[in-house]
Amino acid sequence: MAFRVPVQKRLFHILTAFITTFAAISYFAMASGDGISYNHIVLKESHKHTPDTTQDIYRSVYWARYVDWSITTPLLLLDLAFLAGLSGANILVAVIADLIMILTGLFAAFGNEGAQKWGYYAMACIAYLVIIYQLAVYGRQQAMAKDNKTGTFFTAIAGFTLVLWTIYPIIWGIADGSRTIGVDAEIVCYAILDVMAKPIFGFWLLFTHDATSATTLSIDGFWAHGAGKDGTIRVGEDDEGA
Repeated sequence: MAFRVPVQKRLFHILTAFITTFAAISYFAMASGDGISYNHIVLKESHKHTPDTTQDIYRSVYWARYVDWSITTPLLLLDLAFLAGLSGANILVAVIADLIMILTGLFAAFGNEGAQKWGYYAMACIAYLVIIYQLAVYGRQQAMAKDNKTGTFFTAIAGFTLVLWTIYPIIWGIADGSRTIGVDAEIVCYAILDVMAKPIFGFWLLFTHDATSATTLSIDGFWAHGAGKDGTIRVGEDDEGA
């Protein structure tokens, strides 16, 4: 699809290609036995008339998934941010909050039972609320200020993304958190969410982007033409360089 549009308008195509490529590498790693570790938890039970007992629990942690998320979710946010026309300050806040969310989720997966695990989980949820605020408030405002089509499309695709992203911490809570469901069920749930949040999101974005000129982002200068003959890097359309 990228070759059907000029290089100036391939930003969404390239970001989406990176997202699906990193996700595919992550799933290949997990399927081939890499990117997996174990969290060892010791549960101590006190008894009134007998000695205390301990139970050792080992649960698989697919840390390759968190590496994938730490790369692909910021790229997804960039897709939405560029679509809406968010400012650099808002983009930076959203991306940093996203990285905090993913990293604290990883720390929680390896955390001890109790306050440590759920403390990291709470931090991740707070960071996610920051992302929601950036997209739902600032992102929607900027998208609606462009035109009605862009505003409607952004509201739909951003809402779709946020609904999916909200399911992730729920799955984590009943999987790694409380261990209510097993590892196999966890893998299936995350796989379904990842397919919807990455390839399906990407196709929706690109097809609508290509069909609606109002959402087309064009970047000229260095992005499209590289450095000038004299070695300068142009960031705009000024023929004299920058």
